[in-house]
Amino acid sequence: MPSAIEQIVDTYVRLKNRRGLEELMMHRQRLAVDLKGRSGYDFSLPIRQIEEEIATIEAGLGALRSAISAAA
Repeated sequence: MPSAIEQIVDTYVRLKNRRGLEELMMHRQRLAVDLKGRSGYDFSLPIRQIEEEIATIEAGLGALRSAISAAA
């Protein structure tokens, strides 16, 4: 069963919503930067999860680029 982020990315790709994907990416990147700047707790697990989500979003952006260039 796909994760929530995979379902969201797939929907954005199907709708060809590049802006939505880019905004999702920026949000996740800000979260990662914020968590990496914190101390006093081990944030490695949420950071790893966010980095995996960023990779999923990047793959979606790549799929969207491929779909757009194939249609052109």
